[in-house]
Amino acid sequence: MFKKMFPSPAAQILLTLGLVIMTAPFIWMVLTSLKAPNEAISMPPKWIPSVFRFDNYAKAWNAAPFFRYFSNSLIVAVVTTSVQQITGLLAAYAFARMKFPGRERIFVLLLSTMMIPPYVLLIPNYVMLSRLGWIDTYKALIVPFFASAFNIFFLRQHIQTIPQDYFDSASIDGCTELKMLFYIVAPMSIPVLLTTSIFTFVASWNSFMWPLIVTNSANMRPLQVGLAIFAQDFTTDWTLLMAASTFAIFPIIIIYFIAQRFFVHGTAASGLKG
Repeated sequence: MFKKMFPSPAAQILLTLGLVIMTAPFIWMVLTSLKAPNEAISMPPKWIPSVFRFDNYAKAWNAAPFFRYFSNSLIVAVVTTSVQQITGLLAAYAFARMKFPGRERIFVLLLSTMMIPPYVLLIPNYVMLSRLGWIDTYKALIVPFFASAFNIFFLRQHIQTIPQDYFDSASIDGCTELKMLFYIVAPMSIPVLLTTSIFTFVASWNSFMWPLIVTNSANMRPLQVGLAIFAQDFTTDWTLLMAASTFAIFPIIIIYFIAQRFFVHGTAASGLKG
């Protein structure tokens, strides 16, 4: 029993080594953000600062319009995540439960879009949005990501695992497809929806190339673009750069730890049936 509960000593060593390798860069970034400028570039490297300078965060925050960057990223990430869950759930239910001509072929075509490198679409998408007059607006940052083929596939795999008995009972009670979706599928898909929400939010929060192309003014820049410009201006001050990087990644860490239980359960619950 105890052998099943605890890994072998060799496995524990490997897991500990992996933990150190994965967390060491993050720990170094946080500790560097609390150092004096001369300590950040000292040789040999000094892990623990002599004095913890928490004012580096205030200096970094005031050195650029980070409040605006954070606001833009939060608006884009929240709206994109919310809309993708709605469109993903509707499309996934249609592919999993409803029968219509060409369903499987359309689904295969949808999956094939995941194989297209996103960089191939940069120029045509930019030209399209430029003609619509959406450059340097929230619409350019949000509308192209209203749907996700991955989310649709992920949710479809989960919906197919829901027992048919639920739908038969609801059909006898006179439920329409829409009621089945909102009263049966949606409540039973909350862990999976939270998982896809994490994926979408993190991808939107960390998005860099597309926002860099479609934004021109500082007022419309999201956090990652603003952080890159900040890095160009403060390449010699590693303490401020590390402080800015730390509070840029901190929201993602908080969200992941809060939703970790749902993330693991949602990942396990999907993909059980092809």
